[in-house]
Amino acid sequence: MPDRTLPHPLLPRNPARRLLLQGGVAGALAPLLGACAAPGGARAPLIGFKPLAASNADALLVADGYEALPFMPWGEPVGIAGQPMPAWKADASNSAAEQALQMGMHHDGMHYVPIDGSRRGLLVMNHEYVDDGLLHPGGLADWTAAKVAKSQAAHGITVLEVVLEGGRWQPVRPSPLARRITATTPFVMTGPAAGHTMLRTSADPSGTRVLGTLGNCAAGLTPWGTYLSGEENFPDYFTTADTPTEHERIWGINPRAWYGWAAHDLRFDTVRHPNEPNRFGWVVEVDPFDPTSTPVKRTALGRAVHEGAWVAVTQDGRAVVYSGEDANFECIYKFVSRDRIQPGGFKANRELLDHGTLYVARFDADNRGRWLPMVHGQGPLTAANGFADQGEVLIKARQANRALKATRMDRPEWLAIDARSRWVYCTLTNNTERQDSGVDGVDAANPRANNSMGQIIRWREDGDFDGETFEWNHLVLAGDPANTRPEAQGNTVGDSFGSPDTIAFDPRGVLWIGSDVSTSRLNTGENAAFGNNALLACDVATRSTKRFLVGPSHCEITGVCFTPDGRTMFVNVQHPGEAPSGRNDPADPRRFSNWPDFSPTGRPRSATVVVRKRDGGVIGT
Repeated sequence: MPDRTLPHPLLPRNPARRLLLQGGVAGALAPLLGACAAPGGARAPLIGFKPLAASNADALLVADGYEALPFMPWGEPVGIAGQPMPAWKADASNSAAEQALQMGMHHDGMHYVPIDGSRRGLLVMNHEYVDDGLLHPGGLADWTAAKVAKSQAAHGITVLEVVLEGGRWQPVRPSPLARRITATTPFVMTGPAAGHTMLRTSADPSGTRVLGTLGNCAAGLTPWGTYLSGEENFPDYFTTADTPTEHERIWGINPRAWYGWAAHDLRFDTVRHPNEPNRFGWVVEVDPFDPTSTPVKRTALGRAVHEGAWVAVTQDGRAVVYSGEDANFECIYKFVSRDRIQPGGFKANRELLDHGTLYVARFDADNRGRWLPMVHGQGPLTAANGFADQGEVLIKARQANRALKATRMDRPEWLAIDARSRWVYCTLTNNTERQDSGVDGVDAANPRANNSMGQIIRWREDGDFDGETFEWNHLVLAGDPANTRPEAQGNTVGDSFGSPDTIAFDPRGVLWIGSDVSTSRLNTGENAAFGNNALLACDVATRSTKRFLVGPSHCEITGVCFTPDGRTMFVNVQHPGEAPSGRNDPADPRRFSNWPDFSPTGRPRSATVVVRKRDGGVIGT
């Protein structure tokens, strides 16, 4: 479904005629919005459940009156029509070919796209990364081309058809719409940087076609029915010479990659293929209703360690795409399309995100801000300063944001847009490298040194979503009021939390917050009181939060989305049992968690969780 934080039109039931409908979601949401108002106009509480206590158990917990059922974990067959449906093997011995037909590893950003309202639709999700210690029976030992191929097949994006039958959600298998996109799926590059000399390789002298997407994290949905995902930690896949170039250094590409793909796939060796990393770090667009379509990398939205991309619509019908770069001291971006959204779905809007203006945000101390245009020839973005053309500005977006003196943030991750108030929210997860002063010192938007807790910032454009100035403030500084260090106390109201990551508005206007305290800090020190990572509900009017769901050991809670009627929530439990080092010991795969199967011979698996209220009511009430 379109993200209900936006005034997106509803998709018709027949996907073959996905036309942009006039009007919006107001009619569909009227019954839900009505629940927010008490007789006489008084505002009734948005959040009605009793909050959970913190927990560090290896169990999935949810508020009383609800059920939360694991659904389609890593390794389950997707059900691609005309293809085999290989069963999951608990010893992780599935081949690369089998993995390419199964759910990928480490589910992350996700959307529900309706086919028949809240009864049938598509779950579209990405798979952010893999743990090779769990993916292969022997982990990194005897590293082979087959293991690299399986690792690449476990990345990417899944399109899964689902249906509600007998009060339970089920996968539709086989489905003509089911699809896996992996690190080897052909993509086309479009926009101002397409064909640029910095994107050309020996395998692709045109600089317009690239194999695969990787490091995909958060996700957005467009009004024309396509899925957007950001290519996040792509530098981890590339290895380079002992002395990286300045461009590689800025982007974090070093001689020792986290993944050993370059040993058997030479395009990840930048000594041999120096331009290959430039072909990653983009926002990708996928048409979930056409499994034969070629996914697209949109260069006009800029290259970054993109968390994701979220779409608002101006009053005159243009698309505005917000995104953040999940890294310490990186920035928040906004793209404003040149053209208006047209009826006719993706076919009529396939070039919409190729033409427009990209901006980067500056947050000033007076709670005002400005969007700085990233346009070649304006200000410092000139050939004399290392930007030969607009394509180079986009490829070197990090260098450009520094030249423009944009505000360097504490890991800007997920965004959510409240169409009712027009406030845009962004999680700043943490930044323990933030200093008291100096180049990396605190500022108004990032006010805490050694920021282990993170915060949620929000802004509202002056005028429409395409405005070049805005007001801003903090919704909340995360933390535990009982901590002794002032910078870790925060100002939460209700249940406290740390390291906010996932955020999403539900149809009633409740902001849902998923936490992502790293496994190396989980349940220890300043994070001890939070327990396992959790999902909380927040009434943004009062700033009050209530803990709704607690994940199993060593997981992250992410990918929150809803059916249009608000009666089903889909949540992803990512990397249960992750080792503090980030890679598990294949000889002891169940050391930190055995969720969701709890098999004595299995291993933990990321999975989607389906949350329903036992009385069939609206989530959160």
